Amino acid sequence: MVDKTIMCPNCKKHLTIQGQPGEKIYITCPKCDTKGKFTFPGKTSYKTTDESYALNIEGLTKTFNGFKAVDNISFSVKKGEIFGFLGPNGAGKTTTIKSILGLLRADSGNIKINGYDIKKNEIEAKRSIGYLPERVAFYDNLTPVQTLNFFCELQGADKSIISGLLNDVGLSDTLDRKVGGFSKGMLQLLGIAQTMIGKTPVYILDEPMGGLDPRWVKIIRDKIIKLNEQGATIIFSSHILSEVQTLCDEVVIINKGKIIAKDTVENLNKYLKIKPRLEITITGLNGKIPEIIKKIDGIESIDIKNDVLFITCDSVARINIISEIKDKGFDVKDIKTIEPSLEEAFMKIVTKDDEGVA
Repeated sequence: MVDKTIMCPNCKKHLTIQGQPGEKIYITCPKCDTKGKFTFPGKTSYKTTDESYALNIEGLTKTFNGFKAVDNISFSVKKGEIFGFLGPNGAGKTTTIKSILGLLRADSGNIKINGYDIKKNEIEAKRSIGYLPERVAFYDNLTPVQTLNFFCELQGADKSIISGLLNDVGLSDTLDRKVGGFSKGMLQLLGIAQTMIGKTPVYILDEPMGGLDPRWVKIIRDKIIKLNEQGATIIFSSHILSEVQTLCDEVVIINKGKIIAKDTVENLNKYLKIKPRLEITITGLNGKIPEIIKKIDGIESIDIKNDVLFITCDSVARINIISEIKDKGFDVKDIKTIEPSLEEAFMKIVTKDDEGVA
C-alpha cells in the first residue's frame, strides 16, 4: 500500500490517498467537489499484450508536398486509459488523428484500433471509435433532438437513448431550441452527446474543452471520467494542460512530426528534474523580498507577489528553509507545496527539442 499527498488543481486543497503501485483511483475533492483521478507510481504486476491496447501505431509517416507532417512515429495506448496527445500548433497532431480515423492515407506505417487494422479491417476499426473534432458543425435549422435523431439513423442506433444523452451533457432544457442559436459551449456539449452514440470502446476527442468557460469544462471533464469508469479508452488533445494533468494516465508529446516524450506526468517531471515550489504567505511583505530571506541556503530561485513568496528548492532544503524563515521571526500565515505542472514539463521538453538539445 502506498500513501500519497496530492493537491486539488481547482481549490489547492491537499488530500492524502492510498493505493497499490500502478492502481488508478477516482477522487472527488471534499472542498470544491472537483473530480479527477490518480495513478499511483510503480508498475502493475500483469504483462501487457497486443490485446491490452486500444490503439497501436507503428512507424506512421505522412508527407505533404515533400514536407513530413508526421515522421515515423510509434506509440500505444492501453485499454481503459485516459491518454493525452499533446504538441504545439503544427506539430502533427491533426495529421495523426486523421490517419487514425482513416481520413488520411499514411505513406507508411500501421495503425490498429481495438485490434483492428485500419487498412485491412477499416469498417470494424471505425466502428470502435467515437470522434469529436476540434470544430463541431451541425445543421442550424435542427433542434438537438432532431440532430441526434439524424446521427442515430446514420449509425442504426436506438433513438430512445437521445433524451439520456442530452441530459448527461446538461442540454435537457434546450430540446426545442434550434442549434443555430447555440453558443460555442452548447455546440461542444452537443458534439459530446453525438460522439457517445453507439457506446464505442475508444473515444478520440480533439480539443474538447477549447475556448469553453468553467461550467462547460466541468461538464465535459465529468463526462470523460464517467465514460472511462464504464470501461472506455479516452484519447484527447488539449491546450488546457491542467485538465490533461488532472485526467490523464499517460501523455505523448509530438513536435515537428516526431514523438519527443511519452510517460506519466510525474515521470516526465522527474526526468526533467523540475522541482516543486514552496508558496509561503508572510504578513507585511508588500511585494518586497527581505534580504535576510534571500541569503538562506538552499534557495534556487525566489519570486514574490504581494505577501506571497514563491521559492524553488529541492526537497532536502525545503524543511530547512521553512524552519529558518520561522526562526527569523516572520509571521508565516500559510505554507503550500506546489508540485510541478504538466505545463512546465511540456514547455521544457518542446523548448529543448526546438533548440536541438539532447
